[in-house]
Amino acid sequence: MTTEIQRYAAFTLDPSGGNPAGVVLDASTLDDAAMQAIAADVGYSETAFVTVRDGDRFRVRYFSPLAEVPFCGHATVATAVALGPGRHVFATNAGDVPVLVDDAGRATLTSVDPKIAELGDADLADLLAALRWDAGDLDPLLPPRVAYAGAYHPIIAVSSRERLADLDYDVPALKALMTARDWTTVQLVFRDPAGSFDVRNPFPVGGVYEDPATGAAAAALGGYLRELGLVAADATIELRQGDDLGRPSRITVRLDPGVTGVQVSGAAVEISRGGAPTTTP
Repeated sequence: MTTEIQRYAAFTLDPSGGNPAGVVLDASTLDDAAMQAIAADVGYSETAFVTVRDGDRFRVRYFSPLAEVPFCGHATVATAVALGPGRHVFATNAGDVPVLVDDAGRATLTSVDPKIAELGDADLADLLAALRWDAGDLDPLLPPRVAYAGAYHPIIAVSSRERLADLDYDVPALKALMTARDWTTVQLVFRDPAGSFDVRNPFPVGGVYEDPATGAAAAALGGYLRELGLVAADATIELRQGDDLGRPSRITVRLDPGVTGVQVSGAAVEISRGGAPTTTP
């Protein structure tokens, strides 16, 4: 027996750009082990599985090559575009996430309510050591925090684009720290003078060195910027990601004073589809 797997690139209109995601629109017969095996075989940072469909409501689970994650933004965008235009509600492990898809294949998700917490001095020191960065690299106007909008992400902002480009982290050390703290990715940020952002996201806990586009972290960053009063209450924020990997991704984050969640928008385009075993070979 085989399961149809669609492969999409999210936050791009170019199949060679963005962040690839696996999409299984009918995972109703798959157990956890089968979904994990498929995600490992696909090898993308996440594969999304629709396990139950009830009208416009979908139970969706996300697996990296190593483990299940509570929420994944780029795989949400990919899955919503695969479902087609209209309004969909994804019931995720983190909560309900509505997604609106337009006729051009652009999806806008609204995250669960964001939360922001302090990043302790010891954790910051361990994080910088694992990144092989130091406190002098940091942007004093964007203080380190841990942000949540479906998954937890430390936010570390640096004062130069060159430092962001120079990413050569200690994989075992960062993975151990992230596992201990239940962090999904680390959101590394540079804010340019025009107010847009370049971001990078190490993801060793998922078996991937770096994500080319991270919608969950984009939502967390939006919540962080709003909570700290670093942008207007109705701001639209443009994120560039994946350029350093040769997979350019473009993510739009919108803050609406009347909405507690953070809106994250981007396009997605199909790469390919095919079959995959439903159990480990």
